[in-house]
Amino acid sequence: MQTPDGPSFVDYLVRERPDLLPAREAAPAPDGLRHATTIAALAYDGGVVMAGDRRATIGNVIASRHMEKVFATDHYSVVGIAGSAGIGLDLVRLFQVELEHYEKIEGALLSLDGKANRLAAMIRSNLGMAMQGLSVVPLFAGYDPRQQAGRIFSFDITGGRFEEIEHHTIGSGSVYARGALKKLWRPGLDATAAIRVAMEALYDAADDDSATGGPDLVRHLWPVLYRVDADGSFRIPDEDLSRIAHQIVAERSATAREA
Repeated sequence: MQTPDGPSFVDYLVRERPDLLPAREAAPAPDGLRHATTIAALAYDGGVVMAGDRRATIGNVIASRHMEKVFATDHYSVVGIAGSAGIGLDLVRLFQVELEHYEKIEGALLSLDGKANRLAAMIRSNLGMAMQGLSVVPLFAGYDPRQQAGRIFSFDITGGRFEEIEHHTIGSGSVYARGALKKLWRPGLDATAAIRVAMEALYDAADDDSATGGPDLVRHLWPVLYRVDADGSFRIPDEDLSRIAHQIVAERSATAREA
């Protein structure tokens, strides 16, 4: 097998094995596809938090309550997916390999802007499938060592890349999650407060959007949540998320009783 002659693993696949790229096979019927739903990201003082609910849907049916939609892509970045779940998961895996390959070939991490540009190019290559109803639109975030800050990037189906300020959401419950972030985000948040705000945003999204699954105290299911800062990307343990979720439910229940 020919070895890659550049830092881009995706370019190598395009040239040598395009059949291994995501969504190169005939498209299945959109009605039978699983869809990932709500992702929220917000910057805090020195980093960024990204959270995703666990629900996947097929039409108006809950297909899964256990899906993971937020992933670490390298030491300093994370990505969350909304849209066609299968294509989104393939895209994430390929993106992870792309960044790992670049680091091994070049001996250095790709800049955060460079990572966002690579992801935009991968999304653009799926435009034909997106026009058939098989779109996937990720949300990308990470810590930028050059700026010593967390940054957030959104995309459209054409591969357009946009840097978001303070916070952003994608997916079916994004309108409700964004409303929560507008009310709760403030300058100078620390990581602990940002995690709480992200959980509140997903709770609000699940309250109004049937495709979004909020914290499930009965089944002990919690969102997937990462924080990224100068020390790297870290998944928040379920026991911490459980404690926060119980606090939110207790506070809102008390408010409802008082009303």
